[in-house]
Amino acid sequence: MRPLKPQRYRLTPELLLDAYRHGLFPMAEDRHDPRLYWIEPELRGVIPLDDFHVPKRLARTVKQGTFAVRIDCAFGGVIEACARPAPGRWTTWINDEIIELYTRLHAMGHAHSVECWQGDRLVGGLYGIAIDGAFFGESMFSTETDSSKVALVHLVARLKAGGFRLLDAQFVTKHLARFGAFEVPRSIYKAMLAEALAAPADFYRFSAGARPADVLQAITRKS
Repeated sequence: MRPLKPQRYRLTPELLLDAYRHGLFPMAEDRHDPRLYWIEPELRGVIPLDDFHVPKRLARTVKQGTFAVRIDCAFGGVIEACARPAPGRWTTWINDEIIELYTRLHAMGHAHSVECWQGDRLVGGLYGIAIDGAFFGESMFSTETDSSKVALVHLVARLKAGGFRLLDAQFVTKHLARFGAFEVPRSIYKAMLAEALAAPADFYRFSAGARPADVLQAITRKS
């Protein structure tokens, strides 16, 4: 990991976008560490858009419309929830500077949130960065069973409908592997990234009020 030395560097949203275009992303050691580090894994996690796997039980949850899914309605709430400790995760890599930077990127139209609601309660979601045809997934949270998974399903449907070519997961976890996530060497990832950055895409092409059946149909449709 390469540290961003606070006394020499002031990370801006523009520099952050440029780093993503070159395959890097920032992380803190933990929630209260002010230092940021550039990360460029040897093996990069990727979630396939055309071969995204939706487990049967999760597909039923999506069809039932258990959660109201909204886009970019509570970005601040999502990133703050992702930064909080959760069962099995006593700390996170999202510090105050990351929250500030990504909130600014949201205002610029590059950072997006997919949110699951029950009534007026935000119960799950995820956020990430969109640059041309690449979407860089950052983090997700859940306070109700399957809420973050439903958000991921809706994200994939939206990316496919919008013409995106790459869904970067950074690292592959057991949680993501069940959806088909896999690792690629850095050189292959860089080629995938270059292709995605050359492709036009529209995060808002998919209807915000799409029916659950439309969401699942969008995922099964081949690009």
